[in-house]
Amino acid sequence: MTTTGYFSSVDDVAERLAATGYLASPAVATTVFLADRLGKPLLVEGPAGVGKTELAKAVAEVADARLVRLQCYEGVDESRALYEWNHAKQLLRITAGRDETWDETRTDIFSEEFLLPRPLLTAIRSAEPTVLLIDETDKADIEVEGLLLEVLSDFQITVPELGTITATRRPFVVLTSNAGRELSEALRRRCLFLHIGFPEEELERRIVTSKVPGLDAALVASLVRVVGALRAMDLRKVPSVAETIDWARTLLALGADALDETVVRDSLGVILKHQDDIQKAAAKLDLDTL
Repeated sequence: MTTTGYFSSVDDVAERLAATGYLASPAVATTVFLADRLGKPLLVEGPAGVGKTELAKAVAEVADARLVRLQCYEGVDESRALYEWNHAKQLLRITAGRDETWDETRTDIFSEEFLLPRPLLTAIRSAEPTVLLIDETDKADIEVEGLLLEVLSDFQITVPELGTITATRRPFVVLTSNAGRELSEALRRRCLFLHIGFPEEELERRIVTSKVPGLDAALVASLVRVVGALRAMDLRKVPSVAETIDWARTLLALGADALDETVVRDSLGVILKHQDDIQKAAAKLDLDTL
């Protein structure tokens, strides 16, 4: 089986991801390099909006690889994750072959022509460079983790009617989790683990400057400090990095040159998504001290 080998060093990871606009911390760059070099799936855990999914997209971009995404949700099952048969086409084939024996028909309808590959099988069978993103794994039922074990252990999938399909080229696998529930130890053992939290102030300033280059540096610094103060409050949902970037774009669109009380009051809904959070922030936020 061909391994990935997309990166030559930790510095290479950081530099090439930065070229896509993804500014990786040393911990992120190191773990991505090790996942690539060791051929291990990468489990990325952390709050929503800190760049877990974007990391997989950035890796796919720099590696010139196809991105195959399995979006997990409650109720996702084998047919949505692995494969399913095209039942409508099978029925048409059975109807057209009325004079055939069942053995002849069965051999035909359970062939590649009638197979509908879903994300996991698509990634396993791909002969081109592929990044497999299993997004928000914690939202899926625990039974789905059992489906992942064969894929992540041996990079193969068994289709009873066709046999075992083994990858000829190992995909780079990224699993993300918002830690909504605890993932099984069996799944964690198969992965390298990376926690991405909210970035340090200096890194977040660099991220905002990279994503919103037209914003004044002093305003970016003020914005990041205000977001940091909001995250320190007891809110239902603290602002994510994605929402920091949205707020920066909002300020640019408004033509704001400073974060005064009027601007903050009028635009808090960009970064806070609950009315009680907005009220709490308006009451407690002291811009004069930031």
